[in-house]
Amino acid sequence: MPIIEVNMFEGRTSQQKREMISAVTQAVAQTLDVPETNVRIIIRELSKDNFGIGGKTAFELGR
Repeated sequence: MPIIEVNMFEGRTSQQKREMISAVTQAVAQTLDVPETNVRIIIRELSKDNFGIGGKTAFELGR
């Protein structure tokens, strides 16, 4: 059973996340030749204040 973890900044809409889950599920199922029902997707949404790049937060860098 493939388990895919996606880390991304918060702020995407529920519709965008649904579409991403669908597309990734299809790609993994096809590539690994497994049923789509066996694919798991975990989304972890990160605050830009909780992500550092080069000693600054992503928020500070305007990411």
